Amino acid sequence: MPDGRPIPAPGHNAVDFEQRVDFGRLRDYRLARARAALESSECGAFLLFDFYNIRYTTQTWIGGALGDKMTRYALLTRGGEPMLWDFGSAAKHHQLYSPWLEPENCRAGMLGLRGAISPEAGLMRDAVTQIKDLLTQAGVADSPVGVDIVEPPFLFEMQRQGLKVVDAQQLMLDARQIKSSDEITLLSQAAAMVDGVYQDIVEALKPGVRENEIVALANKRLYEMGSDQVEAINAVSGERCNPHPHNFSDRLIRPGDQAFFDIIQSYNGYRTCYYRTFGVGSATDAQRDAYHRAREWMDAAIRIVKPGVGTDDVARVWPAATEFGFANEMAAFGLQFGHGLGLGLHERPIISRLNSLDSPVEIQPGMVFALETYCPASDGFSAARIEEEVVVTETGVEVLTKFPAQDLFVANPY
Repeated sequence: MPDGRPIPAPGHNAVDFEQRVDFGRLRDYRLARARAALESSECGAFLLFDFYNIRYTTQTWIGGALGDKMTRYALLTRGGEPMLWDFGSAAKHHQLYSPWLEPENCRAGMLGLRGAISPEAGLMRDAVTQIKDLLTQAGVADSPVGVDIVEPPFLFEMQRQGLKVVDAQQLMLDARQIKSSDEITLLSQAAAMVDGVYQDIVEALKPGVRENEIVALANKRLYEMGSDQVEAINAVSGERCNPHPHNFSDRLIRPGDQAFFDIIQSYNGYRTCYYRTFGVGSATDAQRDAYHRAREWMDAAIRIVKPGVGTDDVARVWPAATEFGFANEMAAFGLQFGHGLGLGLHERPIISRLNSLDSPVEIQPGMVFALETYCPASDGFSAARIEEEVVVTETGVEVLTKFPAQDLFVANPY
């Protein structure tokens, strides 16, 4: 933004009096990044099943219940336009409402719904035959085909028909890790929605409320505000805080509990991962101390992030697993943690002592990622969890997550 202004979180509507998200520009940017990844590779084409990659390349999306069944797929050939096979009538809908795709490139497709239709039915065989013919027409049938994720029977069928399959997921994740201004604005808008939900949560967070009721409240508010998918909400309180179960229950929240929440949702496909921890009515010295340490670890990570720094440098400012009660880094994975945010919840870079010390990634401007810290309390069951989403700028970072988190927030204090 010019003049050091903050990253915007404008209204969700398109208007004539402000420049907001330019979706045409967004689509062009994403497809250009995918094409550049293809051109940089040995592949003649990418065949994509990961529904984040499908959205990135074709600019289409349908609900998660159908989008993750390994039935939708897209083909991008060198010099060609994206081709999409979608669930039944969705293909016709794209022909009507997605004019950036050539109508003949939107086709109905069905492969088996994760094996519910046996491969012996021949749907996979017929699909591979069609794909091979399209590759031949594009003049790339003799080159490797990059595939991101795939069901074994489909892979076997590609090999049986003489196609060489290589990994495209690494290339697509590299393409997706640098966000455009439109992507960053959408991520900021998504975070702003969660800012508001946390205000609702702290007003409702009282003894006698159950964890699942907070989850219901958050789901309702997010969908009212325009979320297109509430992927998951963790609601963890009292004795459930340590160890972190990564879920929610119907536990009754009690006076003096420490409680933390993670809100994972998307707006126009762009996700949040946004933890906050609260005291319920009051807080003990042990709970405040745990929060203070989790905040120190968070602030140390935010201070060090800037272009040119390695993810190993970030991971080193966090305590080793053995310093907060775990046997090794695998057992503590995801507690002192960073992960890219975009169309997917866990994009690049992934920052952890488990992987970053030996395989660091250079931080670059335009990366957007979440940083998470966790500290068990000395009482043996409470714990603090904090998460901030940051955008890497030319000089450092800007934090997208605005709900107060410098000190332990006590909801509805006595």
